[in-house]
Amino acid sequence: MPDASSCPSSSSASSSSPSSASGSGRAVPQALRRDADFRRLWVGQTASQLGEHASLVVLPLIAILTLDADAGRLGVLRAVGQAPILLFALLVGAWVDRWRTRTVMVLADLGRALALGGAALAGLLGGLGMPVLFVVAFTVGTLSVFFDVAYQASLVRLVERDRLTWATSAIEGSRSAAQIVGPALGGALMSLLSAPIAAASCAVSFVLSFLSIRRIRRRESVPERSGRAPRVWCRIHEGLRFVAGDAYLRTVGLASAAFQFSFAAMMTGYLLFLPRDLHLSGGVVGLTLAATGPGALLGSVLSARLPGRFGHGVVLVSAAALGDGVMLCVPALRGPSAVTIPSLVAVNFVFGTFGQLVNVTVMAVRQAVTPDGMQGRVAATITFVGMGVTPLGSLLGGFLAGEWGLRTSLLVTAAGLTLSPALMALSPLARLGRELPSRDVPRRHRPPPPG
Repeated sequence: MPDASSCPSSSSASSSSPSSASGSGRAVPQALRRDADFRRLWVGQTASQLGEHASLVVLPLIAILTLDADAGRLGVLRAVGQAPILLFALLVGAWVDRWRTRTVMVLADLGRALALGGAALAGLLGGLGMPVLFVVAFTVGTLSVFFDVAYQASLVRLVERDRLTWATSAIEGSRSAAQIVGPALGGALMSLLSAPIAAASCAVSFVLSFLSIRRIRRRESVPERSGRAPRVWCRIHEGLRFVAGDAYLRTVGLASAAFQFSFAAMMTGYLLFLPRDLHLSGGVVGLTLAATGPGALLGSVLSARLPGRFGHGVVLVSAAALGDGVMLCVPALRGPSAVTIPSLVAVNFVFGTFGQLVNVTVMAVRQAVTPDGMQGRVAATITFVGMGVTPLGSLLGGFLAGEWGLRTSLLVTAAGLTLSPALMALSPLARLGRELPSRDVPRRHRPPPPG
């Protein structure tokens, strides 16, 4: 990476003051509902999230139930699907900040639909094996990085500042709805239909997203390009330096890395534990995983109220501790399905509630301290730091499940989740009060607002 002194300064890194709110709180969501372009983004993002969450269940279940994959191969499959975050997130963030997010999103949707359609065709022709799944998982994972960074940046470009909180809540709510339907749909498809049809059904969601987002007509407020464009590595360096120099964003990245590494390791064993130790069908596996969705909807509602009442720091630390800690109950589950299924639903509901509360609160903090021209790079940098370790976590989870057994590996990896709230509790995030920090104050001198 070039030295910072060799990188030309970018006007896109300058901060801008938020617009003053206008109108009543009730007028804001009404205005958003009348905004056709926001509706198209919202519908498309919801369909895309539905396809993504369904495919995250379908592809591993194809490996487990159709190809009889062991823990090691399942860990490799999950790692291959997550590797693009580590490989491409920073490059994508630098690129998205300079191009229309609509174009990025529609191409990502189209590519994912073609990849899953290719898997379906391979299955119909009798050629669906682990190598094909590896290629499909890597392709879908790569294009998901493009889409996820682009839709986060698109919100700031398409929605006025005084409506951004409501827009973010709506988008996060739709992601929660996809968490309800997606896993259940993926599990049901694998139970009721063949593997090729299940893969093709996931592709349909990406086609619907493509058709909706491509209809967005508003010209995006892409940050102006002044003079010769800085080299991509210089723009990446700007994003890394901005996140590293802000105590709030730095902690978000580290806490996210601790959580995502442990969660990836845990999920590898979890996806094997449910059908093999608890003897649950694909449909029931999808149902239990889908319980995070209603919890996430509740978490979205709570995120609009609790930080303003108790303070953002208190909510972040306590919600992370409760949501992550409940996963320690999973390895202890035994007995008949009448006991284990409701218990799993309850655990996933609690995990979804407090996990979503953390997600929305963290996103609010990130948006508050990040200038418009840095939104894509900051989102990509935090994604890179947090999600970039997931391939290693998935590989570790497969190794531990094979060496120590499923219950022991689940206990160890679930315990690792608690490192995330511990890091937040020891950081300036824990001292955030009811008001979010202002981007207008130089970040190295920004004191925590009063509680």
